[in-house]
Amino acid sequence: MSVLSGDEIKRLINEGKLGITPFTESQVGPASVDLRLGDLFRVFNKTRDIFQVTDSSDYSNITRMIHVKEGDSLLVMPGELVNGITLEKISLPDDICGRVEGRSRFARIGLLTHISSSFLQPGVSNKIVLEIANLSPTPLALHPGTRICQIVLEELKGKGRYKGKFSTQTKP
Repeated sequence: MSVLSGDEIKRLINEGKLGITPFTESQVGPASVDLRLGDLFRVFNKTRDIFQVTDSSDYSNITRMIHVKEGDSLLVMPGELVNGITLEKISLPDDICGRVEGRSRFARIGLLTHISSSFLQPGVSNKIVLEIANLSPTPLALHPGTRICQIVLEELKGKGRYKGKFSTQTKP
């Protein structure tokens, strides 16, 4: 597999082979595309009940959805985890996969923008759920529209297509 350059990413978008919506060319770097934070978040309910982690666990049983209005922010306290989602919908062909990576500017303040499951399967067409954690000792305010993470795209040897549970997700 080889990482796609910024020029190659732009070419594939212009040809309609790769989809990023909404998109502006200023989001493209030398070998990645910046993605912005959407306005929907899934926050954890405060409880002392034990949640059993099994193959049939359902995160929606211990979380609730919050919509952050334009101009507002979501406060994430030290040690807190929230699920966000990208503003952009990513549509990958069956010969390209990707990885979501954080941005250094946010890691330096203790904000992890994507702590697990960073791999994007070929063939997905969805918004990316972000597992966001505040590791700093300071409360941090998340603002929708912020360039919160980046996607690195790679050419797949052969072809594949993910058809699982989250292949078309639009909410965290």
